Amino acid sequence: MTPPKLLDQVRDALRLRHYSLRTEETYIQWIKRYILFHHKTHPRDLGEAGISAFLTDLAVGKNVSASTQNQALSALLFLYQIVLGVKLDWLIQKRLPVTYAIDYQ
Repeated sequence: MTPPKLLDQVRDALRLRHYSLRTEETYIQWIKRYILFHHKTHPRDLGEAGISAFLTDLAVGKNVSASTQNQALSALLFLYQIVLGVKLDWLIQKRLPVTYAIDYQ
């Protein structure tokens, strides 16, 4: 018997903790984007640099809002801490890059 795939493990963990369906969908999408950003490398094989690179790309490259960055961070924290059992104390203590939109019109 093969172990469940990563995203199935995430779904199971979310449902076990009674997260809403919308949160489940959102977290799955962020985790997929994270994996694709790293060319389908398994998150277990990515460390601090991988997470930081993804979050920095969102802030600087994609110019997303702080709330969007926090949503992505929450999904990744859930993935690493709950599903993979990896402690990320260093990530919780770091501040995300802040970007500002300036409208010159």
